[in-house]
Amino acid sequence: MKTALTIAGSDPTGGAGLQADLKVFNAFNVHGLCVVSAITAQNTEGVDSIFPVDKDSLEKQLRILLSDIKPYALKVGMLYSKWAVEIVAKVFKEYSLGNLVIDPVTVSSSGMSLVDDGTLDSLRDELFSVSKVITPNIYEASVLTGIMIEDKKSMEEAAKILKDMGPEVVVITGGHLEEIAIDLYYDGGFQSIEGEKIKGEYHGTGCAFSAAVTASLALGHNPLESVRRAKEFVTDAIKKAHHPGRGMGLLNL
Repeated sequence: MKTALTIAGSDPTGGAGLQADLKVFNAFNVHGLCVVSAITAQNTEGVDSIFPVDKDSLEKQLRILLSDIKPYALKVGMLYSKWAVEIVAKVFKEYSLGNLVIDPVTVSSSGMSLVDDGTLDSLRDELFSVSKVITPNIYEASVLTGIMIEDKKSMEEAAKILKDMGPEVVVITGGHLEEIAIDLYYDGGFQSIEGEKIKGEYHGTGCAFSAAVTASLALGHNPLESVRRAKEFVTDAIKKAHHPGRGMGLLNL
């Protein structure tokens, strides 16, 4: 069985973060490994608090795990601080890892900031150049590029800028566009991956998408095929979502 690693925050709802990532890996028949970057206090209505793990804890988790198991692919989700990015970048290079997927999270679905000042800049400078795929949503792509994304044309402009930052492939997820759920794939040429626009608010869609891309890469699929598989997987999970709390729906992973 192939292995994949997620470095992410813990979500007690199980709908996002490393809990969701591990569910996705399992759905793809990939053994999931995880390193906790932060503990969150949240529910389906929103994030209340974030408690980042300390430097020694993050680095020790990574080194002990990687000294024994080398994953076929890995995903970086929420890294709260610049030093967390620097630790991950250092260890990634030391262990000659590959198939890195970056989900550059900035805010939660409910609008709370999930990163400290300067973290996104550090992520861009330290990890984009060694990544296989980055998967920002429209808001995250706008923050990273300074472009206000309102349509497909502005998505393309942002994708070009993001590609110049070093990743092999850029995927801007467009579920927040009004008319259609379109994901824009860019590796020097554009591919538009369209899907059904499903009404409602759902927790953890970005986490699930990037985890599915990671799992598919671990299984040996190329980036474009991995993105297509991830799109289908997340669309199906949204259609089967349930609502155990008062807030957003949780995907059926």
